[in-house]
Amino acid sequence: MTGGPKRRVPMTVTFFEMRTRPSALPPPAPKGRHAILKAEMPEVHFYRYLYDTVGGPYLWVDRKKLSPEALSEIIQHPLNHLYVLYMEGAPAGMAELDFRKEGACNVTYFGLMPQAIGKRLGYFFLYHACQNAWARPITRLTVNTCTLDHPRALPLYQRIGFTAYSREERFVELP
Repeated sequence: MTGGPKRRVPMTVTFFEMRTRPSALPPPAPKGRHAILKAEMPEVHFYRYLYDTVGGPYLWVDRKKLSPEALSEIIQHPLNHLYVLYMEGAPAGMAELDFRKEGACNVTYFGLMPQAIGKRLGYFFLYHACQNAWARPITRLTVNTCTLDHPRALPLYQRIGFTAYSREERFVELP
């Protein structure tokens, strides 16, 4: 079985880097009860819930193409860290930090759940994700965003201290 025809959606990907820890002042804590917890050995079903809920509106599909075994190998790798933002006890966002390249970290996935958008949590969560990355011995922190992501993603990365170093025209293939 081959599945149906695929739809190609064009996008522009912007690649960012940061060479030193952000010098921006820490953001104020959000209102209400909150926590950022590192998910130790996250289960595939929990990761897929986060990935689908955060990335669904922005057409995140890459990790959906992986088998449970292949996905587990990535997300449970000791140098791949998953942080989850919780608000009032419920997941509100995810930040995946990949340290598998020596001396570097890539923010592989970052975003908020739909119900958390517009509550001034993006800068707070990204700031702490960057601090967690720079707590390790790295000299470069990278992230990318595309024109399919939330419209405030690109300015958020610039505000925290990332600078663009490349752009590419790509397509995402949707089933």
